[in-house]
Amino acid sequence: MTIGLVPLEGGGGYTPPGTQDFLWGSVWPDVLPDWVNKPLIQAVIGFLLVVLFWYFGSRKLQVKPSKGQYFFEFVYEFVRNGIARDILHADYRKFLPYLLALFTFLLFNNWFGEFFFFMYPTFSNVGYAYGLALVSWVVYVGAGFKKWGFGFLKKSLIPEGVPGYLLPLVMPLEFLSVFITRPVTLALRLFANLFAGHLVVLVFVVGGGFLLTYQDNLLYNVSGGVSMLFSLVILLLELFIGALQAYIFTVLTAQYVSTSVADAH
Repeated sequence: MTIGLVPLEGGGGYTPPGTQDFLWGSVWPDVLPDWVNKPLIQAVIGFLLVVLFWYFGSRKLQVKPSKGQYFFEFVYEFVRNGIARDILHADYRKFLPYLLALFTFLLFNNWFGEFFFFMYPTFSNVGYAYGLALVSWVVYVGAGFKKWGFGFLKKSLIPEGVPGYLLPLVMPLEFLSVFITRPVTLALRLFANLFAGHLVVLVFVVGGGFLLTYQDNLLYNVSGGVSMLFSLVILLLELFIGALQAYIFTVLTAQYVSTSVADAH
């Protein structure tokens, strides 16, 4: 819902950015359905960028790495050593490809919000955040069932050392925690941070542009210029937030996989 502000003195008005700025129709109206929209196109582009990124990163590898190879190895080792190996230990190799793809896919799509051709982070659309969280849910639940069979349910729902008379209370809570709360919070954390960050950028850019072009009011014009400059600072901050959220999502996915395949609950 958009909140209309009182028009400023001298005529004119300002309608601040709101949730309507995150709604997208079809990229080709009357030909393609509404769901073929900008977020979907960005998700596809992000997927292709991940494929190209690791394709070029794995070509012509040398014992003495070039600067380009060093960069790709840095990203690879960051995910392998800093996330997969530290959390999953001996099981990390099985899940490393997914974690690498997940991290880079998140990073590219989060950074779309800071590049002028896109100017929209894909996962500020909550449906895509839920979709990716569902994929991670399938991975960690599937890993648990693959290793333990239906014993995974017992392992997940019945913590060690809990007295039998508490199980009717504990088991529903554990079910909510493992199978419901984890994917929901995983998605909402990603969505909320990107949505809020992009909305702040929109407020400073749209509001700053309005004040900067306001006629016959120097104070408004100066304030608008300051707002536009500050929006650049926010954009740089959002680059960091996008990378941080990609890291957090990947770390939590690895942690959930670890709890599914670990011997101890």
